[in-house]
Amino acid sequence: MVIMALDHVRDFYHLGAITYDATNMSTTTPFLFFTRWITHFCAPTFVFLSGVSANIAGFRRSRNELSGYLIKRGLWLILVELAVITFALTLNPFFNILILQVIWAIGASMVLLGLAVRAPISVIGALGLIIFLFHNLLDYLSPQPPGISATVLQIFLTAKGSVIPLDNSHIVLALYAILPWTGVMFLGYATGALFRMEFNAQRRKRLLLISGFTLIATFIVLRLLNSYGDPSTWTIQKDSLFTLMSFLNTSKYPPSLLYLCMTLGPTLIALTLLEGKQFKFLSVFTVFGRVPFFYYVLHFYTIRILNVVFFFAYGYESNQINETNNIFLFRPASFGFDLATVYLIWLLIVAALYYPCKWFGRVKRNNRSEWLSYV
Repeated sequence: MVIMALDHVRDFYHLGAITYDATNMSTTTPFLFFTRWITHFCAPTFVFLSGVSANIAGFRRSRNELSGYLIKRGLWLILVELAVITFALTLNPFFNILILQVIWAIGASMVLLGLAVRAPISVIGALGLIIFLFHNLLDYLSPQPPGISATVLQIFLTAKGSVIPLDNSHIVLALYAILPWTGVMFLGYATGALFRMEFNAQRRKRLLLISGFTLIATFIVLRLLNSYGDPSTWTIQKDSLFTLMSFLNTSKYPPSLLYLCMTLGPTLIALTLLEGKQFKFLSVFTVFGRVPFFYYVLHFYTIRILNVVFFFAYGYESNQINETNNIFLFRPASFGFDLATVYLIWLLIVAALYYPCKWFGRVKRNNRSEWLSYV
């Protein structure tokens, strides 16, 4: 979650973030590339662990109750994405652009999981694995002509900055395709069965380690073959470091098989090695981990409020708030700092969120109201 904030701070404070792709081998630097690359681990981990926690939430609920809970929570997340997160990103009170990102993907996947939980867990796991392994077969399909079928395909499978018009003044910007992420959540839900009390802990750790190393090996082998698993191939670059960067530069929009193997493999290994461990220095991060949704919303508004302060402090005027071809108000292309300053701003923002998150964590512990489980 802390690493996630780095990517969002970079989006709004790094000079050139609007105009240059951090993973473009012809324009990036190693510092910039790996600043972006390390944040690739965030979304897959969030979605996978959302599936795990959905299974854990079912420990004390019937299947009907769990289904209802997941569907309601999923719809709530979609609403928050459209109303709360979209405004934080754009600061546009007219909502001319609705942005569908990771909260949308989690919410929509949670609705689909809510519909599927009445099926045996083996079926859910199998569906997740099929989607996980084979959704990149769509890379070989010809583009669909404009129309309803193309829009549905974009929303469910191929979204990569897809622009979907609603009327003459409102559009939807779909960044996260649903089904690839749903596959990850279904696999997380199936993995959640390993965390039941009756399941042997050592066997669980062994299975997770084997799965993690298998995913990493799959990534390396398929990436070396350079044929299936990612729509973009790697190439030999000007030196060995840039060649490694090209090798690691897999597709997030939509998440490719290789992107998911590259990120979830180490995640499963870390999940295994950290289980039961107590590290005092990590207690800072658990403050954020106890209130993830609260932190997620708050960190965007903190980033944007400070962005507005910097906008005026550095002499920008009101006629520069809304820049042509830029969906983010108060974020002109000429605004921004070097990457070292971005890191400093990131650390200051995360530090500023510590006590609000600690306070809200106490509120959740002392108040068992059902509505707080949605925040």
